[in-house]
Amino acid sequence: MMERRYNVLTDEWVMISAFTQQRPTNPTTTCPLCVGGDEFSRPYDLASFDNRFPSMKVDAPNVESENSLYKKARSNGKCEVVVYTVDHNSAMSLMPIHQIEKLIKMWTDRYLELSLQPTIKYVFIFENRGAEVGATLSHPHGQLYAFPFLPKRIEAKVQSLAKYYDEHGRCAICDVVENEVSIRERLVYENESFVALVPFYARWPYEVHVYPKRHVSSLVELNNSERNLLSKVLKVVTMKYDLLFQQSFPYMMMLFQSPVNDVRYEHAFHFHIEFNPVKRDKNKIKWMASVETGTWAFINPKLPEEAAAELRSVEVII
Repeated sequence: MMERRYNVLTDEWVMISAFTQQRPTNPTTTCPLCVGGDEFSRPYDLASFDNRFPSMKVDAPNVESENSLYKKARSNGKCEVVVYTVDHNSAMSLMPIHQIEKLIKMWTDRYLELSLQPTIKYVFIFENRGAEVGATLSHPHGQLYAFPFLPKRIEAKVQSLAKYYDEHGRCAICDVVENEVSIRERLVYENESFVALVPFYARWPYEVHVYPKRHVSSLVELNNSERNLLSKVLKVVTMKYDLLFQQSFPYMMMLFQSPVNDVRYEHAFHFHIEFNPVKRDKNKIKWMASVETGTWAFINPKLPEEAAAELRSVEVII
C-alpha cells in the first residue's frame, strides 16, 4: 500500500507506505552501499539512485477517498538515496573538501532535475547520521524526498519568512546573520560567505544552523566560490561535533530551500541548513517526549550561548 491520507485535525498529509517496513536495518554481512553490495557492482565516486523502499513514487497508484472526511491522494513524489563516498568508514567530518563540494553539486543537480516535474512542490535533502536518529545503514549517505505537497513545517517556515518580509521589507535570516555576526556570542564558525551558529531559538542542545551571508533561496544560486566555502563549513561543523565528546556524533542534517514550481516566496526565503543533534551530553540523549512531539513546543536543556561557546572552542584543522 502507498497513499497519502489527509488529517482534518491539523490540515496536513500523512504518507502511508508498507515498503518502508522492508528496508534493511544495520546489516551484519555485506553493506548494500559498498561495492559488491545490492546497489553497486563496480567502484564509484558518489551516487544517487531511487530508494528501494520508498514512501513516494512517480508512478504511485491512484487511490479513491472514502468520503469527504477521510480524503486520500496519490503519493506521487520521489525518494532517492544519495551516497557520499565509496568509503564505508568515512563521514562528512572525514571527507576531503573536494568530495563535499562534489556532493553539493550533486544535491544541486538533483534539486534542479526534480523541480522540472510540475507535480513536485518541495525538494527536501537530509541526512540521518547514527542509530540514535534512526539511521539503518552506517555507510555515509543521505536522502532526498521530492514531495507533491508542502510539508507542514516547511509551510510554517515559508509563511513566517514571508510575513516578516511583508512587515519589515527585509529578509528575516539576513537580519539574523547581520545581528549574529555583530554580537558574535553564538557564532561557531564563519568564513567569507557563510556563518555557522547556535541559533538564539535553538530547540536542540547543540543545534547549529548554517546561513549564507548573501541572500539566496536555493543551492542553485550559489556560485563556485560559495559552494567551496559551504563545503568547508559543513566539514568544520561535523568535525567539531565529532571532537566535542571524542565520538561519532549523531545528528539530523536538513537543507531548507524555497518551494519549487512556485515563485511567490523566493524573495523572502533564505536558503539554510539545520543540524539537529540529539546529544545533550557525552552519554545522554535528548529524547522527544509528549510535549515536543504533540505540540511542537520544544524544551531545550542547554543555553544556546553555552553550546556555542563549547563548539567554538573545539579546534579543527581542515
